[in-house]
Amino acid sequence: MIKKLLTGVVIAGVVVFAAVWAMSPVLAGQAIIRAAERGDEAALERLVDFPALRESMKGELNDLLIAEMRNDPRVVENGLGGLTTMLAPMFISGAVDTVVTPQGVAAMVTTAQAPEADGTPAPEPADARDEPDLHKAWGYRSMDVFAVTLTDRDRPEHSLALLLERRGLFKWQLAAVDLRTER
Repeated sequence: MIKKLLTGVVIAGVVVFAAVWAMSPVLAGQAIIRAAERGDEAALERLVDFPALRESMKGELNDLLIAEMRNDPRVVENGLGGLTTMLAPMFISGAVDTVVTPQGVAAMVTTAQAPEADGTPAPEPADARDEPDLHKAWGYRSMDVFAVTLTDRDRPEHSLALLLERRGLFKWQLAAVDLRTER
């Protein structure tokens, strides 16, 4: 009798632990979205790993800008295209440092748009009537990376994946944005 009770308690404990462990990134993603919608900078400071997010965005924006320049015949034909390619990371670095702030993250989350490759920040909705209707998709990319993909229902060709990374057993922080999800 006691052995069955103890076994039941252990099994219940394991099930509760697994459920909380699996749901923790969803709760963190929801907290980020709520904080962005409220403009709660203090909450965003806790929920976002800004140094990691900046480094991730610098790499992604640099890759996007170089790809755009390679596909632009004006840059290819221009003798300064190589110089532009070499200087692009410097300009992107400064732009990302300026844009990736609590306000910038809030704008990305509420509009499902990342800054442009040239560092132009994501647009902010003019007022409540202009706020996009966002579809949210949730899913693990690995055991330690969870994606919250935001898609504007009015512009389904634009989506933005917020990548949360595990920081301990139950804590998750926004550490990267997948810009390649934008079509």
